Order: sequence, then structure tokens, then C-alpha cells
Amino acid sequence: MARGDAKRGFPASKGSAQTGRGGKYRGRDQRPGPRSGGAGGHQGQGGHSQRGSQRSGSRPQRVGGGQKHQRPASLGSDLIEGRRAVAEALDAGIPIRTAYVQDGAGSPEGTDKTLDALVRRLADAGVECESVPRPRLDRLSSHGAHQGIVVRTKPFPYATLEDVIAVAGEGDALVVVLDHVTDEGNFGAIVRSAEVVGAAGVVVANARAATVGPGAYKTSAGAVLHLPIAQVPNLARAIDQLKEAGFWVCAATEHAEQDVWHVPVYGRLALVMGSEGDGISRLVLDHCDFGARLPQRGRVESLNVAQATTVMCYEWLRRVSEGAQADA
Repeated sequence: MARGDAKRGFPASKGSAQTGRGGKYRGRDQRPGPRSGGAGGHQGQGGHSQRGSQRSGSRPQRVGGGQKHQRPASLGSDLIEGRRAVAEALDAGIPIRTAYVQDGAGSPEGTDKTLDALVRRLADAGVECESVPRPRLDRLSSHGAHQGIVVRTKPFPYATLEDVIAVAGEGDALVVVLDHVTDEGNFGAIVRSAEVVGAAGVVVANARAATVGPGAYKTSAGAVLHLPIAQVPNLARAIDQLKEAGFWVCAATEHAEQDVWHVPVYGRLALVMGSEGDGISRLVLDHCDFGARLPQRGRVESLNVAQATTVMCYEWLRRVSEGAQADA
């Protein structure tokens, strides 16, 4: 994998060597049974033979994370750009301080009806709207796709890990853990995929990692407003806390012996995705239960981390959906 490529993530290697970055990967490629403290998983096609026994009988009670904690406030301000993202922010009640709109928007003689309507919504919500020239919007924009509007909000309300565990409830649940993904566009795309499949939340490091900023709002299509995103100081410790809550932990790594079709990606699952350049760190990898890689036939070395996360999330959704149908 080309380490200098900022967009590269989880490579779908054809190899079967199970040596991770920095040393031997110690995870397990099979589950001996339901993890104590959480619910058992469902059986999906192409999975491990023990899944059927995991569905039988009552599920153990989840431990930890029952009471929702107050979310800590982050520092600084956030910018949201793009019409859909701004509309989603209004719908979700995100407090907006100021809106910067392109000259002419919202005026009686305006010709951009969609932008005019959005400006009127902002004004009706009591948001101060400042008319600015396009070059200023271009300078505020993270990727030049502001569509004539950028708003400044109060700091994004990050969740706690306890919040995510509480949302997960007692049954099947997916939590996506990002090991220092740094590209804001990748981060937003991952949050979008996680929200679409019904994940309980996303967990990220609180340093040296992408945060919820303009790029994430844009590429997530507003999904960051609908899914708990927890910042934690120590990912390895957070993984252990997820285990205590009944989650099995899968590392998406090219060095896994088995591909995603033949590992137990179902039930209560914490899916760990590595950074664009270095993948999953050795410390985090050593806290995972098993690994999975993506199968591939083509010549391109890998999918980027956002694409790979989407594939893995949908494999989880397929398994739990088939398990639910089988239990019906």
C-alpha cells in the first residue's frame, strides 16, 4: 500500500499472512460463543458454523453504559457549507450563529429559488444572514462546494462512549471505530454509511483524527446530525469497554487470514477501520477479537477507507437481516 496516499484505507489483499503492522496479529478469526454481557449474533450465509448455536436460548444481559451521560462541549466554532447540509442543520435544531450567503440571495429579485427559500428559513429562525461576495465564500469553503451558503454554528456536540452503548441497546448493534482516520471527506462518508445501515454510533480519537467540520457535514449529507459520534482519549480502552458491553471486535486488515464473507460479521459488532496511511495500529489491533479482509479479483491495490467501511457495514446488515428472517 502506498503510504503517502491520503485517500487510501483498508486494502483488500489477496494474501493470507496474518502479521499486522508492527508485529503478529493476535486476534481470533472465530467466536467461541456470545461475549459475556451482550447479545448473541444471528447466522448469515457464508459465516462460521457456530452461529446457529449462538441464536438459540436467551441472550445474556448487557453490562455497562446504561445511563446516558452529558455530552462534553468541543472547543471552537464549526462551519457548515452546502444547501442540504444547512437545511439538515436547521431541521435538527443545530444552533447557528451566522449565515454567510452569496450576494443577491434572498432578495425579491433573486433568481435562485432554492437558495432564496433557505435564506428565508434562516431568517425566520432568527439567524443573522450576512450577504458576502463569492470569493469570501470560496475562502471559507473547505472544498469549494458551498453552493452559495456557509453557516457558522456553535461547537458540535460530541457524544460519549456511554451514549453510543446506550443507543445500541440489548440486541444486534454495529459500532464503527476509526483508528485515526484523518481525511474529513472520508470521515463524513463513513458516518453516512454507518447511519444508513442503522449503526449505533461512530467512535473516534480526540486527537490526530478528523473532526466534524465542513467537509464531514458535506460528505455525510447531514448524517453527522443523526448519529452519535463519540470522541475518546484512548481507542484501546474504548474497545475494551465495548467488549464489556457485549460487542465482538473485528479489525479490517489486509493481513487477516479470512475475508469478510467467512468471518462472524454479525450481532453486536464493533468494526475497527484503520487510518488512510498506516492502517490499524498494533496497540489497537491487539485488542481486536478477529480480522477480516476484502476479497478482490482486480488489479487495483485497495479501496479507500470510506468505500471499504461501506462494504463491511452492509455485510453486517445483510447478516443480521438474514438472521432476523430466520428467527421469524
